[in-house]
Amino acid sequence: MLIDEVTITVTGGKGGRGAVTFGEDRYSKKPSGGNGGNGGSVVIVADSQVLDLSRFRFEKNFLAPSGVSGRRNKDGAAGSDILLAVPRGTLVYNRASGIENELLEAGQRVVVAKGGLRGRGNRAFSHARASEPKRFEPGKPGGKAVIGLELQLIADVGFIGLPNVGKSSLLNAITKAQSKVANYNFTTLEPHLGVLEDGTILADIPGLIEGASEGKGLGTKFLRHIRRTRVLVHCVSADSVDPMRDYRAIRGELESYGAGLSEKKEILLITKADTVSAEELKAVVKLFRDHAPLAASILDEDSLKKLKKKLCQI
Repeated sequence: MLIDEVTITVTGGKGGRGAVTFGEDRYSKKPSGGNGGNGGSVVIVADSQVLDLSRFRFEKNFLAPSGVSGRRNKDGAAGSDILLAVPRGTLVYNRASGIENELLEAGQRVVVAKGGLRGRGNRAFSHARASEPKRFEPGKPGGKAVIGLELQLIADVGFIGLPNVGKSSLLNAITKAQSKVANYNFTTLEPHLGVLEDGTILADIPGLIEGASEGKGLGTKFLRHIRRTRVLVHCVSADSVDPMRDYRAIRGELESYGAGLSEKKEILLITKADTVSAEELKAVVKLFRDHAPLAASILDEDSLKKLKKKLCQI
């Protein structure tokens, strides 16, 4: 199960308390209390080894360590930062402020809850007119925030189309991915990734239906996963009763969703070429002649090689 959207609560560690001590022993009047340490922060970092947000499915609250209190002639240690690894392509947003950050590259990070400032000990307040100050600071609390995490897959190519047009079978055939396949609508309930020999990343996007841009069917939840793809492979089944209507239905959803989806480069792919006669396939290809379509079947190795070659050239 792909976990691609979660909400977590993050809290920075409290700053350590400043100390009130005097000299090296109890008879000395010289202030010697050290400062506390700063509290640890909560940091979200993009990691190429992380594929989804599943670690946050049950763990929702994160508290960074507090700073250590000061001691006689010694400052307390700072609290350690908590690093929360997320996939590349994760949108991080503060639900209160609305501030958003996109983590697109491995190593990119954002502090979502800053640790509290350390408290100063009485040594820091010592001066000529006050040789025995008892003043100190307790340390400030860390920041707290409710953070939304939304994964938008980073892939070079997105396979789109109505349910049951054979996207998953094709992706499995050319990349050895493990997308579930069966002969009924909505078999694929979550995006799957596959990788070609040259490193091109392909995403199998669950079948869309008319009204998807308004949330119908699997809706906008999956349309967002093709926002960062460079090319869309629009799959239309050769055995469809009305292939052109199917094509236009998906194009309409891309235009309605916006975000530049309808403007992306598109490869039109006639799938399930083995399910119709040669004459019927020729008629479907002719129907889309203005789109320079490719035709493919998982049973035809030559057609798969042509498809892979085309994808490697993008």
